[in-house]
This record gives sequence, structure tokens and C-alpha cells, in this order.
Amino acid sequence: MKSRSKDVYLVVVFCVVLSLILSCGSVTGVTTSSSRLEKKDDPGALLTYSSGCCEGYTLLNRYTTTVLIDMNGTIIHQWPSHFPQPAKMLPGGSLIAGDKFRYIGISCGDFTYLNEYDWNGSIIWSYHTWENDRARQHHDFEREGNPVGYYAPGQDFLPHGKTLILAHHTIRNTSISLRPLKDDVIYEVDWNGTPTGFEWSTCEHFNQLGFNAETKHGMYVNPGILGDGDIFHTNSLSLLGPNKWFTMDPITYACFNPQNIIISSRHTNIVAIISRDTGDIVWKIGPDYSKDTEAGRKLGELIGLHHAHMIPQGLPGEGNILLFDNGGWSGYGYCGMPRYIRLTSRVIEFNPVTLDIVWEYHHYSNRLWFPRSTQNHRFYSSVMSSAQRLPNGNTLVTEGTNGRVFEVTNTSKIVWEYVASTRIQQLYRAYRVPPEWVPGNPSGYAFWE
Repeated sequence: MKSRSKDVYLVVVFCVVLSLILSCGSVTGVTTSSSRLEKKDDPGALLTYSSGCCEGYTLLNRYTTTVLIDMNGTIIHQWPSHFPQPAKMLPGGSLIAGDKFRYIGISCGDFTYLNEYDWNGSIIWSYHTWENDRARQHHDFEREGNPVGYYAPGQDFLPHGKTLILAHHTIRNTSISLRPLKDDVIYEVDWNGTPTGFEWSTCEHFNQLGFNAETKHGMYVNPGILGDGDIFHTNSLSLLGPNKWFTMDPITYACFNPQNIIISSRHTNIVAIISRDTGDIVWKIGPDYSKDTEAGRKLGELIGLHHAHMIPQGLPGEGNILLFDNGGWSGYGYCGMPRYIRLTSRVIEFNPVTLDIVWEYHHYSNRLWFPRSTQNHRFYSSVMSSAQRLPNGNTLVTEGTNGRVFEVTNTSKIVWEYVASTRIQQLYRAYRVPPEWVPGNPSGYAFWE
């Protein structure tokens, strides 16, 4: 790809400034809702609630706090966790989340502690000793027993299980960049906080990621946003878990070993699977999505993606990969200029063997980001965001920068929608939680199992 011009640079700067301005706005639209809509405790929040929902509770990873709401948008519980990346609820009402966030550079900081809280907010597990009395956790982690961090039939979190942690480690590697780098590292600790010995570094596998000369030049002179050193910005981590591919043929599909790890990188537009045994990257799409690549022809351009994971066994679409394709600007051209730009988002589910898209949700519109309600607004979140496959086949989608979370059917009909009262309450992720995980099940929903 040819070098970006000064005009493209100005467009990017304008878009960043516009996004920051809009992030200070408040809700200005009104949703249509069914007769099941009831009065909400969160003033100004907008809600659609109609038949066909997967009824349960929704955990909102808000910047200001972590809350659990019911299907009517009523806040039924909250925990003392701020700016979680992410917070994940376990059966019985405990919650794992980062604590004592440290902002480092322009792109992202990290957490000093990773804590588990009980239903009453007391800390029952904590880890912080990986580097200089810090966990340096950012963006994701996984507790043993559940591969993806949300409900999967028969795949429960182990109460005292090991924890995989996505972390930062500041290094200098002049063969990659002239600047200090925030390398993305995956490490594992047991319940007692003792490292198990598993540790994986993105920079150590740099040559397996398929970067061309243009990309390498951009990374060398300008890693991350404005050269802050967050060169990959890995934003999700999960295990593949039991899956049909490996069960079908463990030799042909060795790359889909249930213990292997799948990650996604926002700045490089990569989804990759890491062998837990060797550390090698054994499956990958990106960073190139040109038309002469299979990924480009079948998937189109993935830009700034988040939360790529394999749909767990027992859920509709099991074995496919589900992700939030943000859009925005990402990828490295010469001098670190964005390689790809798109101002709309989509959610895609695709077959990891053939790369065929199985399901896609998007809502392209010429409208701006507001009003932030109903399908009539432009579906777009340049950062954050996630997607969760539900037991009834619907998908819970988090449109992060708009503080919006909605449940959509496989025919792209929105059957449930919640919008925070202000954009200050942006959502990193949201998870739909089974009624049986919530102490007392106060809203009386039917159990999922």
C-alpha cells in the first residue's frame, strides 16, 4: 500500500477530535419499546425489551463502576471496581476485576492488582506480584474451567483454579522499534499466586506475525498511538476450549487444541492462535486483508477489532470465531500512519477453517453517532466493545463508546437494548449472566440449565 498523504493524517486527527467531543454528549433519542418495558432506576437510560430474549442479568463493565442490571434495566447490584478491563462474574455472585489502574502513555495503562470479590464486595483472592509488585493486567484474563469468561454449558469456572493474565512488560528491542515498547505478555498463576511457568511474549514471536516492510517501518518509528509504545494493543485472550474441530480430527486440526490460546490485536488487526505446548502461532488472520489474500476476499478488512474468541461448545455456532470488528483507524503504514480507516462497525461470526462468514450484524447509516438509540443510529464504536453468543442463538453486543448494549437475533432483529444515560458511562464489555449465578435470583428468571 502507498504511503498515506498529509490529507489522510488530517482526516484522522479530525476524527479523533470529533470522537472526543461526542463522548461528552448525553442521550438525545428515544427508543420504541414493548408493553414489557418498565420504569428504570437509571434515569435517562433507554431500553427495548420484547419477546425472544434470553432472559437473565447483564453485567456492565462501566468506566465509573461495575453493575448488574435485570432485563428492565434496574440495577440490582454493584461492586467496588472501577474502569474494569474487563470484570467477569462467576457462579455464586463473585466477580474478578482489575484494581488500582495506572495510566501509562496515551493508549492504555494497566492494573496493579487483579482481585476476586465476593457478592458483598470483600476481596477473596488477589494477585499483584508479577512485576515490581504489580500484576500489570490489561484488557483480559481467564479463570480455569471456563474458556471464554462467559456462560458455556457444562464449562464452569473452577473456584480455586489457575488464572491466565494478559499483561504489559516494558522492554527495549531495537530490532523492532527505536522506542521503548509495551510488550503484551501472557502469564499464568495458581490460586496461591505462584506462577505456573507458562509465559508468552508477543515481541518474542514478532517474526511469526507476517508483517511486510511497510508495516515494520511504521512500527519501528511510531509504535502505538503517537508512539506511546503500545505496539500491538492486544485486547482479548481466551482458550479455545473443547471444540468440534479438534474432536473431529486432532491431527488435521491440531491448531484447534482446546488448550491453545486465541488473541486479538487492535493495532495490527490480527487474530492469532497460540500453541500452549510450543508457543508458536499455529493459526492467524491479518495483518494483510488485501484482495489477494483469502482473509481479505472472504472476510473483508478487519479494522481495530476486539474480543475475538471461539464460540464455546454447547452454544449455537460452536467452533466458529466471533468478534467485534470496530472500524476506526488501525494498522501500520509508513511512518506509522493508519493502514486502514472505516467509520462503521460490524459483528462477524466466521468458520475458522474456510474463513466463510456465517453471520454478520451491521447497520450502515449516514447519520452521526447520536442519537444513541434504536437501530436508526449509526452502529460504530472505534474502541472497546464485545460480542457474546447466548444459549438461544442470539448475540449480546456491546457498542462501547456509546454506552450501548443490545441483544440481536440471527436475523438481525434487536429484541433487547440498554443505553447508559451519558457517554461518560462507556462500556468496555457487557456479559449476560445466567439467573442461577445470581444469589437469590431476585427477578425470578428461568434457569438456563
